[in-house]
Order: sequence, then C-alpha cells, then structure tokens
Amino acid sequence: DFEAFIREKGFNVFGFAEICDGKSEYVAIKPGNPCQDSYSIAKAFVVTAVGLLYDRKMLDLDERFVDIFPEELPEKMDPRWGKATIHDALTHRLGLPGGFLDIDVYSVYDYGPYLLKACFKQSLQAEPGAVYCYTDAAFYLLARVVEKKTGEALDTFLWRELFYKLRVREAAWSRCPQGHVIGATGLYIRTEDMAKLGQLYLQDGCWNGKQILSKEWCDLVRERGYELKPVVEGSSVYGKGGMCGQNLLILPDSKRVVAWHAFDNGCNRAMTEFVAAY
Repeated sequence: DFEAFIREKGFNVFGFAEICDGKSEYVAIKPGNPCQDSYSIAKAFVVTAVGLLYDRKMLDLDERFVDIFPEELPEKMDPRWGKATIHDALTHRLGLPGGFLDIDVYSVYDYGPYLLKACFKQSLQAEPGAVYCYTDAAFYLLARVVEKKTGEALDTFLWRELFYKLRVREAAWSRCPQGHVIGATGLYIRTEDMAKLGQLYLQDGCWNGKQILSKEWCDLVRERGYELKPVVEGSSVYGKGGMCGQNLLILPDSKRVVAWHAFDNGCNRAMTEFVAAY
C-alpha cells in the first residue's frame, strides 16, 4: 500500500525499508546507489554514540566543552562558551546562529580548515541552554567529543560498537578538512540499515537479545528530544527527518520502523502521515 501511495504521488523516492516483528523488507522505487546521504538523520547516530559513552560513564551530559577541549580554545572567545554543555548541544541550545556549519548549504571552506576552533571563535547569540536554534555545529562538536573520549574517530568507534553488531553492510561519513567526522550530516548508508537504528530504540536498546544501549539512555532520548522526537500530533510516532526527503520513523503501537531515502523535499509530511495512519 505504501509503495502504491508513493508511486501514485510521483515522489522522487529511491526506496523504503520496514522492520516489522523483527523482519526487514526493502522496496526499491527508483534507481539509485545502495547507500544514500542521510543528511541530518546522521545526528541520531551521533546521539547513539554519546549514549554508548554515557552508559559506560565515559562522559557526563553536564560536561562543558571548554573542559573537554582546553587546548582548542582561542585567546579571544565569547565568555558564554564557558557554560555550554553536552546537553545543550544535544538539544540545539548552544546559542550559535542558525545554519552555522551547515556544509550541505554552505561550503565547508567558508569556516577555514579548523572547524573546532571556528566554532569556539563564533560569538553566541544567546546564553547556552536558553534558546533553541538548530545548527549542525552542535553535532560536529559532539562528534569531536566522542573522538576525544575514545581516542578514535566517531565512525571507527561506531563500526565496532554499533554497526557491526547491527550487521550494517556499508556506511561512510563525510569529514572536515582535518579528517574529523562531520557528525551532523553526510552519513551514507543503506536504507534498511538506517532502519535498524530505529529498531534499536523501539526495543529499548536491545538487539537480538543483547543490550547494546541502556533503556535509561533510550528513555532520556525520548524524554528530552535528543533528535528522535514526536512527528505526528496525537500519535506515538517519533523519529528523525533529513534534508531532501530522508526519514526514520518509529511506530511503538504497531511495533514497526519505516525508513526511506529520497530526493524530494515535499514528500516527508505526506509519507509520514500515511505511515502513521496505517
């Protein structure tokens, strides 16, 4: 039914995946490469990496960036950076201007070769924690936190601790000029593998009988809106969308996960409402 709906509407969707009762199915709609850019859905994977470190007591959500990166701080910086925490980044409340470090819209070279220092040199528009303002810089910072805490790149860490356990077939992540994973965007992955992240949260962090993430972290993500948020008013459906028509939906009532990759900015709302009402 969903396939027929997509074809009837003429949406430019490459394909979609559903996991229902633990069984995964992928339906191709239009020709495309196996792995597609998930854009901001990448942020939900960064959230999961943070959760893995949280579960291992390797970080605290109230930790300040200035304490994590003392050697990266410029001589002159907005003193309000001293209050910015990991939680503020997870909730897009750092105080940075909207669109800052959005490499899908602006050239990464607009920010110079050292993106971490570019973030700390940027003046804040509000006190950290005070105002919601969506920015990719928050999740570049979080990707760098994971790297600092583990001593390895974000994607290297996730391959061992998440992707391999979920049997992800392929994945690659865009990097900054200095070779650090961007985090906020640029995750290329198969649709059916992207859906597995939703299944992990649907099952409160459990996969094939093994606890990969704690239920405590999964509850925190849902309660605090760490990227996975309610998407249809009046329903239990939650998930994360991405630029150009990407989506990851988790449907607790029917115990299903639906994900798709597309190149169609107009498809997400209609497709989400169809899935939520089915």
